[in-house]
Amino acid sequence: LLIALLADGHLLVEGAPGLAKTRAIKVLSSAIDSQFHRIQFTPDLLPADITGTEIYRMETGQFEFQKGPLFHNILLADEINRAPAKVQSALLEAMQERQVTLGDQTYPLPSPFLVLATQNPIDQEGTYQLPEAQLDRFLLKVSVSYPSKEEELLIMDRMASTNPTEATRQVVDLASIDASRKILDEIYIDPAVREYIVDLVNATRYPAKIDTALKPLLRAGASPRASINLALSCRAHAFMEGRAFVTPQDVKRLARDVLRHRILLSYEA
Repeated sequence: LLIALLADGHLLVEGAPGLAKTRAIKVLSSAIDSQFHRIQFTPDLLPADITGTEIYRMETGQFEFQKGPLFHNILLADEINRAPAKVQSALLEAMQERQVTLGDQTYPLPSPFLVLATQNPIDQEGTYQLPEAQLDRFLLKVSVSYPSKEEELLIMDRMASTNPTEATRQVVDLASIDASRKILDEIYIDPAVREYIVDLVNATRYPAKIDTALKPLLRAGASPRASINLALSCRAHAFMEGRAFVTPQDVKRLARDVLRHRILLSYEA
């Protein structure tokens, strides 16, 4: 979540119900002095429900644009794979271009603009698979697994009551986030680490160069966005650890989260 916030990228969180995906995103937003909105995606959602629409004002005799929930700094797209294709395409422009187009007018979205989306991989009824073009717009895809026994005992201690306490408070403003992003650009990536990133991404496109047995398992590799986003994510991770340089270990740690939604597997795989 923090890497996505620092690197100015969108995040897709996938996991079974009840694993606190939505709660984690809401806690992050409540720690930031920003505008937050949650959209519960459903099959009957329309593009205008998220972008906004033009409303006719009788007193002025003119149409006025009524902004939708997209016009917030942090947008929680809950169960994003329940939305139909038209809604997905409207969200796609907002995520990539940071703007909304309605008719012949274009409206810029606030800065920063961050989409934090959740999806449930188990329940497939009434869901729409996200198109590859939209998946590619997400900086990271994080897969959330079940907690350990010790973690679940801690969860019970904190949450198994009729009124669980909320300890979150605002600790940072948007100006601080913007200043941190400027520092991010100054974090050094050695040419050898750059080559390592590109070699990893290239291996997803031409797997036979690594091992001929991999060739029938991959239908499509990652786009150049993967290289860009892996470098950005590594810089953010180095920043969080107080380093002015990226190490190969940063790449190893983040490669799966950056690549897992950009690689298409074959039926055999």
